[in-house]
Amino acid sequence: MCLYRQGHDDLGDHYLECGDLNNALKCYSRARDYCVSSMHCVNMCLNVIKVSIYLSNWSHVLSYINKAETVPYFAEQGKEIGLSITTKLRVAAGLADMVCGRYKAAAKQFLQANLDHVDFPELLSPNNVASYGALCALATFDRQELQRLVITNSSFKLFLELESSLRDIILSFYESKYAKCLKLLDDIKGNLFLDMYLAGHVDDLYNQIRSRALCQYFSPYASADMYRMAAAFNTTVTALEDELMNLIQDGKINARIDSHSKVLYAKNVDQRSTTFGKSLENGTDVHHRTRALILRAAVMRSRIKVMGSSTSSRDGVPGPDASQFPLGDNPISRLVQLAGSATA
Repeated sequence: MCLYRQGHDDLGDHYLECGDLNNALKCYSRARDYCVSSMHCVNMCLNVIKVSIYLSNWSHVLSYINKAETVPYFAEQGKEIGLSITTKLRVAAGLADMVCGRYKAAAKQFLQANLDHVDFPELLSPNNVASYGALCALATFDRQELQRLVITNSSFKLFLELESSLRDIILSFYESKYAKCLKLLDDIKGNLFLDMYLAGHVDDLYNQIRSRALCQYFSPYASADMYRMAAAFNTTVTALEDELMNLIQDGKINARIDSHSKVLYAKNVDQRSTTFGKSLENGTDVHHRTRALILRAAVMRSRIKVMGSSTSSRDGVPGPDASQFPLGDNPISRLVQLAGSATA
């Protein structure tokens, strides 16, 4: 068994070195039938994950990550080996989520990586993990999540030490120094376009970061002067007005624009009416659910089975037709009436 598995692995390594990724993937996958220990299964999954990333087959990557996590391998091995494998899986899952546009899930995966165990040089470096995790977190986390999951994260702090500009960007964003934050982001934007995994998502991430910054800037105010707001974001009032209009249309900012005075006003929400409206909606929902439960209990108690149609049968015996019962004698109608009277 071990010789067969080793043979498939060696052949997969050979195809991988030759650049034949499809045959390499086939060989690594065939080794699964000859795995006799949990360590063999995990190594097989890591080989398949690596080749699937090269092939940009992200669904395959996530599938084999889930398979590797179900293997009872980590409890059998030492802490160091377990952390190394876990970090590889977290980094690969984060990369797959980021490429698929699930930035928040990707950020949470990258934040679980351990700097001492990022041993995936053929795919990612620790600097890549810092860049991906920081940008995805900035684009999707609110202030509380950013402070709790990133800034005070002792493990991810070590990654940010490798990219001091990203550390300054995160701190500037958290401290509401948006002009400085956006300027630093513009300074590193050119280098990010050289990243083969991140290049296609740079513009989307930057737009989300800027939109989140605008939302956070305005959130504590009832009104804001757009001239001062434009100065804080290093932009013109006209460009800012267009951005705010898009955010209002998308429902991200609950406000209206006074285009003549160049003032952004928050819409007043009647909290009392909103609370009463939600209470009425919840009450109606509970009423419908209760009626449905009572009807189901009455049906089960009466041992009534409703067939799919009048011609349906079981064991060759035709089922009863609802039309055979007069309106007043129909058992279903009586149960509905009972349910209605019980909830009245």
